[in-house]
Amino acid sequence: MNWKKFLSASLVVTASGLLLASCGSAKSSAQTASKQVLRWSEPSEMQTLDPSKVVDTVSSDMISNSNEGLYRLGKNSKVQPGIATKVKVSDNGLKYTFTLRKNSKWSNGDPVTAADFVYSWRRTVAPKTASEYAYIFEGIKNAAAITAGQKPVSDLGVQAVGKYQLVVTLERNIPYFKLLMGFTPFFPQNQRAVEKYGSKYGTAAKYMVYNGPYKMTGWSGSNLKWNLVKNNQYWDKKHVKLTDISFQVTKSPTTSYNLYQDNKLDETYLNAEQAKQLNTNKEYVSLKQARTTYLEFNQTKKEFQNKKIREALSYAVNRQQLVNKVLGNGSLPAKSIVSKDLALHNGKDFADTAATTAGVTYNKEKAQKLWKEGLQELGVKSLSFSLLGDDDDVSKSVSTYLQSQLETNLPGAQVSVLNLPKKTRITRSTTGQFDVVISGWAADFSDPISFLDLFTKDNSYNFGKWSNAQYDKLVTASKTTDVNHDTQRWNDLVQAAKLLSTEQGVAPLYQVAQAQMLKSKVKGVVYNTAGVAFNFKNAYVTQ
Repeated sequence: MNWKKFLSASLVVTASGLLLASCGSAKSSAQTASKQVLRWSEPSEMQTLDPSKVVDTVSSDMISNSNEGLYRLGKNSKVQPGIATKVKVSDNGLKYTFTLRKNSKWSNGDPVTAADFVYSWRRTVAPKTASEYAYIFEGIKNAAAITAGQKPVSDLGVQAVGKYQLVVTLERNIPYFKLLMGFTPFFPQNQRAVEKYGSKYGTAAKYMVYNGPYKMTGWSGSNLKWNLVKNNQYWDKKHVKLTDISFQVTKSPTTSYNLYQDNKLDETYLNAEQAKQLNTNKEYVSLKQARTTYLEFNQTKKEFQNKKIREALSYAVNRQQLVNKVLGNGSLPAKSIVSKDLALHNGKDFADTAATTAGVTYNKEKAQKLWKEGLQELGVKSLSFSLLGDDDDVSKSVSTYLQSQLETNLPGAQVSVLNLPKKTRITRSTTGQFDVVISGWAADFSDPISFLDLFTKDNSYNFGKWSNAQYDKLVTASKTTDVNHDTQRWNDLVQAAKLLSTEQGVAPLYQVAQAQMLKSKVKGVVYNTAGVAFNFKNAYVTQ
């Protein structure tokens, strides 16, 4: 299959892409600045540079701009050639043969070869790696069995034929396969570097090698400032204009905006009050995200195994007020766990089709009734629990609002708020050290399964340990028996989404939009709602 035909293959997706501050960088009449430096603000810390260990969006953005997989994701999540120059797909859709470019190098001088992909994918699915993204390889031959410890990593359906041909064998058709190939866990890894750095690999900028448009410098593993600098080993370096992107973590939007006004930042996130005041400014941007924020209940604990308690907590939250008064940035009340504008089928948006009143709406009277009944079933008159969240300003505001809603609307509810650095919050979530946690998920690719897979029984991201056999059956059917039948697959996923809401497996709160200020001189930054958020490859600065 040639690239033109492959890239135009139809998909039932609508995930939007935005070329920030430009209607097309090549058409801009503004003169390119002599100094190509961009200064970018981040709301939270970076966690890792290891593609096998990444779990957060900041790290994913950094990895995807300093490294490259078979494809890159361009505007509107369109796949563009990366390390692969062409691909041939078998008639049954189960074998992909990629031809790799011969002029791609790692920053240590090694060529990027098919063996780097084989090594990387085997490393990620290996049980000893304990990658939380191992599940996303399911559908590639033997991936699930390897992750479960039933087969050796050498049985994974990926093979290097010579230095520059990669053959991938699937167990079943994967409708979103090409989008996966532009996602960070599928990037190659340099075995020599992994073995050289050992346990330090990916924990700091110096313990990593790079094959993307930029290289990282200045990140020690815990500091709040770092840089992406142009990688002169990159095969397409002639199209990379920026020489340096400096990143600064500023958890306070007030502080960040002051730096923006002082011309020390080219971009900043805004809080609710700032967004309301600045939404008519020409540099204001509201970025809709394929990201849902939700409450996750620790269902290894008796009180949260009680469905009525979970339902009461959900019905007690006024989501419309939350997005209007607390966030104020264009975020939307969640209709289901799956974000709006992610996927369409026969012209209908998945979030609308899967919407229910159960599990996602505000109903004080119903909340109090369920709460009273739940407490009676538990044999208690009150319930004390902690609410875990991140420590940035927005997260703190959401936590405070939720605490007020729950304690005000549910007699006997005593909620203590614990806001921690994101890395600590993630650790506590993965190890089950929480009562209720404010979780968030951004779609890795433009398909509902990217959300719905999370809550199957054995998924590593199912922090609350919710389990429902019918739900698992529907998700499995969408990936196996119904994978080649668009309508039935769609119906499987719709039913699963509705079941998650009605059984209150989690409590969807809102679909995230991020209010942002961006200097008008910044051109060509590609933003996508799903997968890697920011692609800086073709970005540049004008005078």
